[in-house]
Amino acid sequence: MTIWQKLHAAKQQIGKVAKNAKNPHFKNSYADINALLDTVEPILHEHGLLLLQPVSGTDVVTRIIDIETGESVESFMTLPLIPDPQKTLAAVTYFRRGTIQSLLSLQAVDDDGNMAAASTPQKPSIDNARFQKALDSIAAGKYTAEQLKANYSLNEAQLKMLAL
Repeated sequence: MTIWQKLHAAKQQIGKVAKNAKNPHFKNSYADINALLDTVEPILHEHGLLLLQPVSGTDVVTRIIDIETGESVESFMTLPLIPDPQKTLAAVTYFRRGTIQSLLSLQAVDDDGNMAAASTPQKPSIDNARFQKALDSIAAGKYTAEQLKANYSLNEAQLKMLAL
């Protein structure tokens, strides 16, 4: 079998990786590096594939090697220049997760990294005329105060009027 056939067979067995960790900052779950490795490594080994994740220069590399043929596939990400060694190691771990997920096309729901990287969408403000129409719709039962707060960034005066 070629490395591609072995990877195909392994991917059919891997399935979804269980989320085992919580990010308290974003209040969500994600699969940490240990969950990824616990899931994928035994299956890769079963198919004669070795997973290595060295740091080469400023790159975090994920390499899968066919131990019979020496063929390999890899994915890498370049580390940012971070003067703090603890933050650098955290980035290495984070990039190891990212490169293995990418290389094996593992299913991943928006995790802590994706949410951290995404900019927080800003709610639009609402002018007074439109705010008054919204209040009329709330009074008529067509709209709720919760919907208004969820959709718009209200100023202090509008919030006070809404509370009345």
